[in-house]
Amino acid sequence: MSSINFLNYFQLVDAPVGKNLDNPNNIYFFRSVLQQKYILRKIYEKFYADILDKLKNFPKNELFIEIGSGASFLKEIASFFTTSDLMPYKGVDKVFSAMNIPLFDNSVTTFAMVNVFHHVKDSEQCLSEMNRCLKDGGKIILVEPSNTLFSSFIYRFLHHEDFDTTIKSWKITSGGPLSGANMALPWIVFKRDRKLFESKFPSLKITSIKIHTPFSYIISGGFSMKQLIPSWSYPLLKAFEKIISPLDFLFGMFMTIELTKI
Repeated sequence: MSSINFLNYFQLVDAPVGKNLDNPNNIYFFRSVLQQKYILRKIYEKFYADILDKLKNFPKNELFIEIGSGASFLKEIASFFTTSDLMPYKGVDKVFSAMNIPLFDNSVTTFAMVNVFHHVKDSEQCLSEMNRCLKDGGKIILVEPSNTLFSSFIYRFLHHEDFDTTIKSWKITSGGPLSGANMALPWIVFKRDRKLFESKFPSLKITSIKIHTPFSYIISGGFSMKQLIPSWSYPLLKAFEKIISPLDFLFGMFMTIELTKI
């Protein structure tokens, strides 16, 4: 594959469907892709498994909210979750903005977000709302893009969404619900501006930040391209990523952020 074709391949990964990424009908396309692409689905299963492992000691008859459910199948695995999104579509339980959550104070045990936080227009307002709704001891668990040597190159030059680590604000000022994004926002809020986060939200403790998934997402082809390897080889890919996991701080493309309300 020539260098030009190589770059063109990655520029198309996760490219918008049609001309309008914010069209709510796109959700059905993304759902079908996630169901049909074996390695991509396995990656999301691992994301969900990591989330659920952090919730194993919570009673499941309480309120667990997934923000920005979109194409997610978390509820298939954990039926106790309530799905939500900005836009109404088949399969979503509640429709609301993450910046204006219509739930009572101290009523939610967990908020989960997978690749959603970096689309939220006002991160501080979103965190304020989740903090208000969260019970003491409850959790916010986010799976988001990381900022490593490898991932920053991919996200800056080979991905359609913005990855700007230099902005001072925690806000996104352009684009729609999906077309507006800054993939660096999770790193900005919880790593670069950690002291500022802690001063704004003293009751939200950063329990853990784990960087992971160095190569498998690219190899899966994301939502727009074909897998680069056959499905049967996924266990080998998974084993390889486990072996090189000590280097995730250099190559990991995602991170799981766990916050606990204290």
